[in-house]
Amino acid sequence: MAFQTIDLSDKDFESIQQFIGFEDENLSELKRFFKCDFILRDQMLKYESEQVYQIQQVIQACFQLIDRHRVLSRQDIAYLCRLSIEGKLEHFKPSHLQMVSKTKSGKVIYPKTLGQAILCEAFRHNDIVFATGVAGTGKTYLAVCHAVNALKEHKIEKIILTRPAVEAGESLGFLPGDMKEKVDPYLRPLYDALYDMLGVEMVEKLIEKQVIEIAPLAFMRGRTLNKAIVILDEAQNTTKSQMKMFLTRMGNEAQMIINGDITQIDLIRKEDSGLVQATKILKDIDRIEIVHMQNADVVRHPLVQKIIERYAEIEK
Repeated sequence: MAFQTIDLSDKDFESIQQFIGFEDENLSELKRFFKCDFILRDQMLKYESEQVYQIQQVIQACFQLIDRHRVLSRQDIAYLCRLSIEGKLEHFKPSHLQMVSKTKSGKVIYPKTLGQAILCEAFRHNDIVFATGVAGTGKTYLAVCHAVNALKEHKIEKIILTRPAVEAGESLGFLPGDMKEKVDPYLRPLYDALYDMLGVEMVEKLIEKQVIEIAPLAFMRGRTLNKAIVILDEAQNTTKSQMKMFLTRMGNEAQMIINGDITQIDLIRKEDSGLVQATKILKDIDRIEIVHMQNADVVRHPLVQKIIERYAEIEK
């Protein structure tokens, strides 16, 4: 097998240093995915592999990101490699990495990983978006950011947040309080994101006016949801009939975002999950996008990603 060469002489020194990473860590990540050594000499990158097209794709995308002033990380390299190997890299554009929103304090929110960038792009161009992936990948937070933006820009009139009343086998009926008090703890991630974006007082005011509605999934039955963004969280715990019921509530000028982690199904029979079924049977329909977030998209403490990977290994 002959050596392949990529000429980087048109790149400046700083860009090349960004590309190879601290102590060549980015080149090491390329090696891990493509099972070959990468040698950089005199602005010429050499490697020996039959995956020429995929490697060229990844390297081109790396420099596109660097040109947009992104600090290239091993996470980015890993994501680009996965997309290339799966034949999906041509769908990613550096322009996807635009600002998502701003918090109440004015902090700008950008996608922190390429997977998050792809998810945000899916929100912008589809009527129904399924986002699957482990906890910590930003599915819920980014969905709420998108919905709040749409509300501020008067693109919708209402935000509806819902989830199935299933949590590790515990019945809501055994919990104290009225229905709101029973459900609120399970919707805490949604509340936290809303408070971050709008502040506690504004959120409570919008809930009182029913501009923001938070309710169990069962409350969706029989309704038609118009001019709203509807976010279904923890969707892995919906049954097949619940998922069908939810999706058919969609009205005019509405968007549905369905989030879930199929490794955390709390139903008695995991094969009954409506999320698993829906992502299989609806994947080829126009205006429906299914985004599978990866372990590389976890944005919590760096150890969380490693923990997830170890558990994934023993569960295979």
